[in-house]
Amino acid sequence: MLFSKILNHLGRYVMMMGTAISRPERFSMYYKETMRQMIDIGIGSLVIVGLISIFIGAVTAVQFAYQLDGTLVPRYYIGYIVRDSTIIELAPTITCLVLAGKVGSNIAAEIGGMRQKEHIDAMEIMGVNTAAYLITPKLLAALVVIPMLVALAAFISIIGGYLASVPAGLMSDAEYVQGLRSFFLARNINLMFVKSAVFAFILTTVSSYQGYYVKGGSIELGKASTNAVVFSDILILLADYMIAVLFT
Repeated sequence: MLFSKILNHLGRYVMMMGTAISRPERFSMYYKETMRQMIDIGIGSLVIVGLISIFIGAVTAVQFAYQLDGTLVPRYYIGYIVRDSTIIELAPTITCLVLAGKVGSNIAAEIGGMRQKEHIDAMEIMGVNTAAYLITPKLLAALVVIPMLVALAAFISIIGGYLASVPAGLMSDAEYVQGLRSFFLARNINLMFVKSAVFAFILTTVSSYQGYYVKGGSIELGKASTNAVVFSDILILLADYMIAVLFT
């Protein structure tokens, strides 16, 4: 029974995405909606991403300083660990998990509200490809903006690690900078952007699916918003593991 339900949802999801990525009727209309979504996702998420990132870097630096205390490992390794853990794992994963809660629930509620008020049915009667019009601009905006937010989160996290370690006397400024410049691999940056793009696709399309097929009243819409966050987070963590296995 569970397996058949999963297959049913997977089939509807694939069919929805097949319709969503079809050629749009009017590019100008899609362009305006994509710009609006970029502003909503990008500018609207700057504060929460910045706050979370600075504390991620600070906590990582303090925790590793505590772990390395009394060992023979050089203190500049703290900067190296903060840099790599932030770029490879913390910035893309934590940022997208948070965005799944903020952006994903908003997408599900927006599309679900249109479904309940029969706006989607009215657009379909007028011949509008509703899946493409409602989902594609959100997907394009997320694929452009969320990697930018992840890159910004990584930068702010490194600054947070600096503020938590250097002024507190855990290490000197030169040691932290030395750690940031040690053992650097450019492929880690590529891995960060691959993760952020995959996670952006997941949280946008899963949330859109939950809203697009919602039925019932306000209770069902609330459940759809909750499911959008829960399923997006689960799939992001699963994709994170799979990408880590493939790339490392």
